[in-house]
Amino acid sequence: MNFHDDILPPRIADEPHLENLLSTPTAAVLDTFRRVQGDVLILGVAGKMGPSLAHMARRAKDAVQAGGRVIGVARFSQPNLRRQLEDWGVETIQCDLLDESQFVTVPPAQNIIYMAGMKFGSTGNASLTWAMNTWLPGLVCRRFPDSQIVAFSTGNVYGLCPLALGGSVENDAPHPVGEYAMSCLGRERIFEHFSRTRQVPVTIIRLNYACELRYGVLVDLARKVWQEETVDVAMGHFNVIWQADANAMALAALAHVAHPPFVLNVAGPEILSVRRVCESFGRWMGKTVHFSGTESTNALLSNGTLGQSLFGAVRVEAPALMQWISDWVQRGGATLNKPTHFESRDGSF
Repeated sequence: MNFHDDILPPRIADEPHLENLLSTPTAAVLDTFRRVQGDVLILGVAGKMGPSLAHMARRAKDAVQAGGRVIGVARFSQPNLRRQLEDWGVETIQCDLLDESQFVTVPPAQNIIYMAGMKFGSTGNASLTWAMNTWLPGLVCRRFPDSQIVAFSTGNVYGLCPLALGGSVENDAPHPVGEYAMSCLGRERIFEHFSRTRQVPVTIIRLNYACELRYGVLVDLARKVWQEETVDVAMGHFNVIWQADANAMALAALAHVAHPPFVLNVAGPEILSVRRVCESFGRWMGKTVHFSGTESTNALLSNGTLGQSLFGAVRVEAPALMQWISDWVQRGGATLNKPTHFESRDGSF
């Protein structure tokens, strides 16, 4: 079954069905691969978003009969993931990117999607966080000065935004809080340095927050409601974007690289209320919802209008995604067991 922009299935049956939806390219991605030639190298492919992004890139290249390989690089601590990628036609390279003796063996590619980084565990291991998030981008730019790069960052670099402003926009000054957010701004600055001094064309993707049925802010909240856990509403609002839409925007951003870098927020069109989302889950699940705390007047919010104006409206808006997740959680669907900790207001992860 294929995913069409105007037809949403009422439920997602299983993980193969989910993967098919997550990897279906948008019209903007197909158009990008008609114009952007060469191999696509995905650094840090083994994270939550990387496998479906690689699969989408491969499907898009095949659909428009574009030449070139799709290559995923990671440590691959889960061997089954490497096999799955290869079954999809994605070539794989096992590599610790911080080990320069291994990194030099990674082949050059015209197009790089940079997804490597460290978030969880950054509190208490700040030095590794900074090495992954700032030192490695410099290595990448020095190793691949002739590539164009789409680099994932985070909306956390903006800091807390007053709810009344409707989310941070791309030209807002960053105010990162905590080692993770500061190191992510450091990542951006390193890419910017090489973009300005060596004319490396770059797009920086400030993501806030991707979600599918096995992880994401909505999944965290749905599981709390299902298990009748108390929900803290201090971080009272958030953005969310269907992971397939986020990945599609990142791939389409290959056609918008620039020097100095082009900066793009990738976020859904809605600002969602933690309280109202949980109340909806409670109605659908037949559960009593328990809250603690009081909503703050600011939150980590991004305005994703620019991305949607460039690449089209998101295919799955929050209400449909919420209903999919509610059904999935009640059926005992698979989870990645990777909470987002989006409720952290002090930048600790």
